[in-house]
Amino acid sequence: MSYNENIFKSYDVRGVYPEELNEEAAYDVGGAVASLLGGRGRVVVGRDMRLSSPQLHEAMINGLRQNGIAVDDIEMVPIDAVYFAVGAHNYDAGVMITASHNPPQYNGFKMMLKGTKWIRGREIKDHIKDKINNNNVYVGKLSLFDIWPTYLKHVLSFITPSFLKPLKVVVDAGNGMAGKVIPLLFDGLPFQLEPLFFELDGSFPNRPSNPLAIGAADICAEYVRQKKADVGIMFDGDTDRIFFLDESGKFVPADVTMLLLAKEMLRKNPGAGIAYNLICSRAVPEFIKKWGGQPIRTAVGYVNVSQALLHQGAVMGGELSAHYSFRENFSTDSGMIAALMVLQLLSQENKPLSEIVCDLSPYAKAPEINLEVDDKDAIIKLIKNYYSDAKIDELDGVTVEYEDWWCNVRPSNTEPLLRITVEAKNLELLENKKKEVVELIEKR
Repeated sequence: MSYNENIFKSYDVRGVYPEELNEEAAYDVGGAVASLLGGRGRVVVGRDMRLSSPQLHEAMINGLRQNGIAVDDIEMVPIDAVYFAVGAHNYDAGVMITASHNPPQYNGFKMMLKGTKWIRGREIKDHIKDKINNNNVYVGKLSLFDIWPTYLKHVLSFITPSFLKPLKVVVDAGNGMAGKVIPLLFDGLPFQLEPLFFELDGSFPNRPSNPLAIGAADICAEYVRQKKADVGIMFDGDTDRIFFLDESGKFVPADVTMLLLAKEMLRKNPGAGIAYNLICSRAVPEFIKKWGGQPIRTAVGYVNVSQALLHQGAVMGGELSAHYSFRENFSTDSGMIAALMVLQLLSQENKPLSEIVCDLSPYAKAPEINLEVDDKDAIIKLIKNYYSDAKIDELDGVTVEYEDWWCNVRPSNTEPLLRITVEAKNLELLENKKKEVVELIEKR
């Protein structure tokens, strides 16, 4: 085996190419997916624009076909096109070659079975040793499939074009897949598009693929101000994460974006459930209730939000990593659907995005704090004991909740880190409680 077993993560397969993840890994993962399917069925495969994606894409297809699987290749697409293909075109599984928002030297595989059943990286690792090897007795058929007509029609079905106004929209594709999708999606819509970095380039020459990286949003923010745009939109490489900037170039917090989407969904689905993860602002469940919806709280991770859509009746869900999932999108996430829905809401509200955001942001919330620790379980127990008079739950780590502030302390799945979220009714209390929690952990 010429690849690193650490590429098998909690939710996907990911690593540095070619030192950690290479063509052999792609071939073996393809064989493992075939094993999961019992050596029969149809799989759709897509890829992003990363420099190593073409060769990994080819190796993945070979691994599937040599183990009896028929493959439909949809070539270079946004990741939600793979999810859509599985759901709408009845594939047994879908595979996307992408490393999402990671730096250019990374690549990986995101995988899903029919019925929106996510294939986790650690699960696929177990199947590699059991993968089918039929010695080319039967090689699966390879076909090209044009997903674009049905995919674009599906994404546009989430809005009513007559509700849209001629907003000036800066879109920063970051040299990722949004540069291919947005011109097709906006064709015929009334928006005045101001494109940034639409050339597909997996080396990410203009900014990091992760819009939240330090300095990544600077050019987009300045362009929004320069063009006097109504809104800025930034995507990561495969378009599953989407971030909005208001007319002054200021980032909109991801949980506020979720509320914008929830408001739109509740207009269409009165009384529906909206899933949110437990590190979102307290404002999220409060506004969902105010608008007549049912808030559904989940553990952190887009897979958990997706499960709430599948099994708890939610019509949409979101989280602070800026993944937004929709039940009518086969309970998967889509940055493109989120983009259109926010633009429709902005068209209807008749006030600037900054004012809408302010109305939905009544609390002071700190950015996530990450602390390296030796004994994560012991510290979580310490937090529970120290704040024993609080309302406490352990859905994901430990959450302690008081009337005027709350915090969550949860362990990382992959690193020796504790992740800390703190929110309070005002900035002064936030700073005090953030300091208190951090000192409690560091002085242990």
